[in-house]
Amino acid sequence: MQSFRTEIENPLVEKDIIELEKKIALFKDGKIDEEKFRSLRLARGVYGQRQQGVQMIRIKLPYGKVTGKQLHRICKVSDEYSTGRLHITTRQDIQIHYVSLDRTPELWAELEKDDVTLREACGNTVRNVTASETAGVDPKEAFDVTPYADATFRYMLRNPISQEMGRKFKMAFSSSEEDTALTYLHDLGFIPKIKTVNGEEVRGFKVMLGGGLGSQPRNADIITDFLETDKLIPFIEGVVRIFDRHGERAKRMKARMKFLIKEIGVEAFLQLVEEEQKALQFQSYPIDYKSYEEKQQLPNLEIPEVDTPQGEAYERWLQTNVIPQKQAGYVSIGIKVHLGDFYTDKARKLADLVSQYANDEIRLTLRQNILIRDVKEEALPFFYRELEQLDFVAYGYNTLADLTACPGTDTCNLGIASSTGAAHILEEVIFKEYPQHLFNKDLTIKISGCMNACGQHNMASIGFQGMSIKVGKSVIPALQVLLGGATLGDGEGRFADKVIKIPSKRAPQALRIILDDFDKNAEKGEAFVDYYDRQGQMYFYENLKPLTTTDDIVDADFIDWGNEQPYVKAVGVGECAGVVIDLVATLLLEAREKLANAEDSINDQKWSDSIYHTYATLVNTAKAILVSEGKKTNSYADIVNQFDETFVATGKIDLGSSFADVVYEIQRNEPTEEFAKAYYKKAEKVYHLISDFRAKEVEA
Repeated sequence: MQSFRTEIENPLVEKDIIELEKKIALFKDGKIDEEKFRSLRLARGVYGQRQQGVQMIRIKLPYGKVTGKQLHRICKVSDEYSTGRLHITTRQDIQIHYVSLDRTPELWAELEKDDVTLREACGNTVRNVTASETAGVDPKEAFDVTPYADATFRYMLRNPISQEMGRKFKMAFSSSEEDTALTYLHDLGFIPKIKTVNGEEVRGFKVMLGGGLGSQPRNADIITDFLETDKLIPFIEGVVRIFDRHGERAKRMKARMKFLIKEIGVEAFLQLVEEEQKALQFQSYPIDYKSYEEKQQLPNLEIPEVDTPQGEAYERWLQTNVIPQKQAGYVSIGIKVHLGDFYTDKARKLADLVSQYANDEIRLTLRQNILIRDVKEEALPFFYRELEQLDFVAYGYNTLADLTACPGTDTCNLGIASSTGAAHILEEVIFKEYPQHLFNKDLTIKISGCMNACGQHNMASIGFQGMSIKVGKSVIPALQVLLGGATLGDGEGRFADKVIKIPSKRAPQALRIILDDFDKNAEKGEAFVDYYDRQGQMYFYENLKPLTTTDDIVDADFIDWGNEQPYVKAVGVGECAGVVIDLVATLLLEAREKLANAEDSINDQKWSDSIYHTYATLVNTAKAILVSEGKKTNSYADIVNQFDETFVATGKIDLGSSFADVVYEIQRNEPTEEFAKAYYKKAEKVYHLISDFRAKEVEA
C-alpha cells in the first residue's frame, strides 16, 4: 500500500492513514483490545454495520459543502470500494456502505486527494460542524456564518482536546433567527447577531449550550445573547475541555454533555469554563471573514437556451423547490432526495452541472437533500430540463412529503425497526391521498429506527420511533407515535410528546387518522403544533388507540416494512467479537503513544497541543492502573481523585505531591514553551513510576 501513501502531500494526513493501517493489522493479530480499536476506528469515520465483515464509511463534509471536484472524487471512491450508493445524513455527511476494513486506509487516502476527510466523522469526538444550507444566500441572515463554521471545523480537527471524550459533541450554526440548523438541540449552537457599538456594527452570536435529542431530549440553554466573534473559538475550546474532563465515561447513556449540565447546573459549568481560560492557547481568535467574502463571486455564465417547460409539474417545482437568494437575480434550487439516497451515475452529472452552470458547489441539507446555489433566475428552465433527466425534479422540497429517516435496520447495528421502509410507504400515502399538503412546509414527518433519534423523530410535528412489541410468545415490529414537536426560532424549540405505540404495519392508518382529523377540525391557517396544543395529547391518544390492539394481528404484521422475512429483533449485531487481551497493557501502550505525541508537538513548537497530549498521558496512565484495581473510571476528574485516594494517600506510589497537583498544572499555567517542556518531564516521570508499579504487580 506504499504507493498510495506517497501521493499524500499533508504529513498529518499521511500519519493518520498509516496509523489506521497499522492498528488494523495489530487488531487482526490480537494485539489491541477490541474496545480500544473500535474507538480509534470510529474516530476515523469507520463504523461497523449490521452485516458482519463490512464497514460503513462516514465522509465528513463541514456545513455540507461539496465542490464539483470533490463530488467526483466521492463517486470514484464509492464505485471502487463500495456499492455506488451515496447516503446523505442529517448532519450533512455522506455515508457509503459495505466497505472492507482492510481497504479503508486506501479509501481514505483517495478521498484526501481532493481535501475530503474521514477524521472524527464518528466516535467520541467533535462531529461534523453543521450549518444552514442557505448560509451566505439567506435574505434574512445577519451575516454569512460559513467562514465561522469553517474556522471551527479546522480548529477542532485533530485537536488533542477532543480525541477521546466520553461521548460525541455536536455544534451547529444557523443562518438566521429561523434557526434552520436547529441550534437548540446541539451541545453548542450559534445564531448570528449584529450589535452597534460606538457607531460601528459588531458581529457576534447568540449561544446555545447543552441541547440534545436521544431518549431524553433537552432544549439547550441560552447562555448569552451576544458573544463577539473573536471569542467564539476560545469559548468553544473551553467548553470542550470541561466536557472532556468532567463528562461521564462509564455510563454511555448518561455521557452526553446535556447530562453533565443537568448534574452540575449551567452556572457551575460556565464557572469551570471561565477557570480554564488561562490554559488556552488563544484568549482572542479573530476569524478572517473578509478574505472569505471577497472570494465569493456570483457566476455570470452563458446558459444554453431551452423552451420554458409548460404544465403543472414545472409550476409546482417553481413553487416548492426554488428559493430566492439575497443576491438579486439569483436563486437556489432544492433537490428532494428520497431518504437521502442517490447514486454515483447521477451524482457525477450533477457535479458537472453545478461546475459548468452554477457556482461549483452544492450544500447537503439537514433534511437529507441537496441545495444548488447561485443559479441565475433566467437559467431555471435550463436547470429544470437538466435535473429532469436525472429524475431530480420531484416537487415538495422541505414539505410534509419530504420525510427524514435514518438507515434503521437496513444497515445500523442499533436499529430495532425499519425506518426507511416505513418512510417509503408514508410518502406514498401523502402523494396519493393528501396532495394539498405537498405545499405545507410547517408539517414535518421524521422517523428513527431506535431511541437514539438519528432521524430526529422527537422534534417533528409527527414522529415515529422504531420499537417492538410482544404478541403472545412472538415479537413484532412497532412504532411509537410522537406528536407536537416544532422549531420555534431564535434558539427555541419544543420536543414531541410520546403519544402511543402501534404495530409498524399500521403506520399508514395512524397518519391518515392524524391528517384527516387536522384537515377536518383545524381552524383556517392554524399550524399543526397549535392544533395539537388545543386538542391535547390525550385527544390524539384516544383517536389512535384502536390501532394498538393485537387481537387482530395477521401474518403481514410479523414482517417489517421493506422486508420479506419475519421480523427478528437483533440489536448490536455486526461488530466482530475480537480476542481477549490485557486491557491494562493496552491502556499503558496508548498512554505511551500520547506521551510520544506530546514530544512530537514540542519538536513542532506546538506548545498547547503538547500540553494537552501530556495531560491525556497522565490521566490515561492513571486510568490503566485503576482498571487493574477494579476501580470505576467514570470521568477524567474522577480518575484524578481516585488515583490520589488509592495510590498516593496510601503510599503505594510516591509522586512527591498529590496527583491532582501535577495534573491540574494545566489549568494554572499559560501554554508556554517553558511549561510545555516542564509538564512533559513530570508526565514522563509519572508514567515510568506507574509502569514500574504495574510490572512489579504482574510479576508478583
